[in-house]
Amino acid sequence: MYSRREVNPMLRGIRVSPQWALQRRSEQITALLQQVLSVCLYPELLHDDTLPVDVRQRAQRLLGECDGGSVGSYTDSCGLPPVQRSVAEFITGRDGGVPSYPHNIFISAGSQTALKVMLKLLVRGKGVSQTGVLTPQPYPHTLPMLLEEVGAVLVPYQLSEEQGWALEPGELHRALTASREHCRPRALYISNPGIPTGHVQSRKSIEWVIQFAAEERLFLLVNEVYQDCVYGEGMEFMSYKRVLFEMGQQYSDMVELASFHSISNGIMGECGLRAGYMELVNVDPAVMVFAKTLLCTDISAPVTGQIALEIMVNPPRPGDPSHSKYTQEILTNRITLAQNAQRAWEFLIGLPGVSCQPVTGGLFIYPRLNLPPEAVEQARSDGLEADVLYSQSLLDEEGVCVGAGCEHGQREDKYHIRLCVLTPSATLEKVLACLGSFHLHFLDQFSQHA
Repeated sequence: MYSRREVNPMLRGIRVSPQWALQRRSEQITALLQQVLSVCLYPELLHDDTLPVDVRQRAQRLLGECDGGSVGSYTDSCGLPPVQRSVAEFITGRDGGVPSYPHNIFISAGSQTALKVMLKLLVRGKGVSQTGVLTPQPYPHTLPMLLEEVGAVLVPYQLSEEQGWALEPGELHRALTASREHCRPRALYISNPGIPTGHVQSRKSIEWVIQFAAEERLFLLVNEVYQDCVYGEGMEFMSYKRVLFEMGQQYSDMVELASFHSISNGIMGECGLRAGYMELVNVDPAVMVFAKTLLCTDISAPVTGQIALEIMVNPPRPGDPSHSKYTQEILTNRITLAQNAQRAWEFLIGLPGVSCQPVTGGLFIYPRLNLPPEAVEQARSDGLEADVLYSQSLLDEEGVCVGAGCEHGQREDKYHIRLCVLTPSATLEKVLACLGSFHLHFLDQFSQHA
């Protein structure tokens, strides 16, 4: 029997969803971003000597690229030219000199908007000729809805939980072969670091995926929005584009790839400003025109979001007045995220009936629940998945909101929850206390029913 621990009444009613946690982090994001946005929104501050000179210079430069010198103007559908240039320079530096060009950069209102554009370009046919997209399970919870919206067939391939959510070659081959009975697979979607699993692919794994895509003539859709959130020991982020070009012309000249990044995720966490980018590699110029045309349907990404994106990819440099403070704030955020992920993992694996793979990147921890058969049966009688019953009960009893694993396409009779760790450490401790207390009570409750 598991006893219910006493919970501090002050902790009741706390509601922590991934969205809430990200918004809370945004309140503490860099002073530089707040200052630049303030000047751009109120240009009179250009003459305010209390603001750092590099802040005012950056704001003046960006305003000079806006029609009428105002962030209230539309931009080109692909984004402000200086933002495109900054993104291209960022990618070139990130990838060890592998060149990136502004005309291949498309600024959008978030990475999902850009992904939708690419899917619309890829999707065609009906029945067995309908476009299929190989998609990892678990997957980002909004992805199935997006694929359905554009008329694509979701072709699932399972990540191996026992191997740290690794992508296994045999499973990709199995999924591809099986899918040809009901659709035509044309694209392969990858999330690295993984969403919601937090796994980070090795260079060897990336090389194999690229070879597979080349052999099967699959378009690579690579979600890399957590690239600045890699903290596992001995782990580093390696972009698909960099690996592709370092594999030689046999691959770098033929494999088509779209990579995505966003200010909504990672260390920035600026969800409400809505901006991201897509870089296209080896895509026919005629197709690029259609990508730009489709982006026109959203008019343009919010200018304030584009400014935040420019700061993310083009931070202050050594010698700039804002460099020291900005660097310290970003470093603090990274350390907090890494410590939170480790703390949450250590706490969760200490709970009975919970197992969890180590998290090496991203914002989420994705533990597996080994629930009592009585709880599973109760959920079925209520028309629910067992992890939904668990999550709803946690919300009702403790006011803590977590995602249910069934939103991510988990295997049958496997149950998980998704918890965001991008939140102040003190808040995380409160959440873990509530979660631990609830978990023991949940097990005790259904053990009594046995």
